[in-house]
This record gives sequence, C-alpha cells and structure tokens, in this order.
Amino acid sequence: MFDTVVIATDGSESVKRAVAVALDLAERFDATVHALYVIDASEVESSPESVRDQFREALEESAEDALADVTADTDLPVQTAIREGRPAAEICAFAREVDADVVATGTRGRHGENRFLIGSVAERVVRTCESPVLTVRQLQEA
Repeated sequence: MFDTVVIATDGSESVKRAVAVALDLAERFDATVHALYVIDASEVESSPESVRDQFREALEESAEDALADVTADTDLPVQTAIREGRPAAEICAFAREVDADVVATGTRGRHGENRFLIGSVAERVVRTCESPVLTVRQLQEA
C-alpha cells in the first residue's frame, strides 16, 4: 500500500515523533524512504545582505544535521534532499516528483487563534498536497 514515504523534517523536537512513526510505517511496508529538509527562502531573503551567505550556509548545516538524525534512526536506506523555497510548496512538489504514497510531517498540535497567528507548514501541506499526509502530533512540550 505504501511504496514511497516522504518525511518532511525541520530538525525540531516536534518532528522527532513524526520521523519515528514514518520510519516504522516504511519498515512495515518495505517502502522507499525520502527525507526532505526545506530551507525557507523567505528567512534567507529577509536577513541582512551582509550575512545572507553565512546564514544560508548555517541553514544548510542545520539541514544536514536534521537529515542525519533521520538516517541515524533506522537501518532502512534513506534518500535525502535539501531544497530552498516556500516549505509547504517545496514539500508538495517533492512528493509529486518522487510519486509519494504518503508524506509524514510533525505538528505541534496548536489549536484556535494561536494556530492562525503563527501559521503552520503542516496545515498548508495537508490542504495542498496531492499525496495523503500523515501529521504526527508532538506529545509533550518541546
């Protein structure tokens, strides 16, 4: 049923449970695993021009660390990718490119007014992705 699983990670505590659930799902179905980190282009563009390249390099290092965390949690082969752009749009585009059967992402489980003020990549992915999306809520406060 699930041949290709995409794990969208930002390296945060709230995504760790989603990574574990997605890897378990992939293992149960012997699925191909892709882990994706998206560098938010708006963060890079809004930084002062004098430090923009250094900031991008720091974000790329964070991306590599986050992807290494995914691969460290499993014996399954994991194909990794780093993209830059609008996170939700890049996740959905990547899922189309690899013909994902499911996209897994973490969420902090915010509700009500707070969710609308802060915004949510996971929410945008759920609303716009052509593939099914598995959101895994963080259980404890990180």
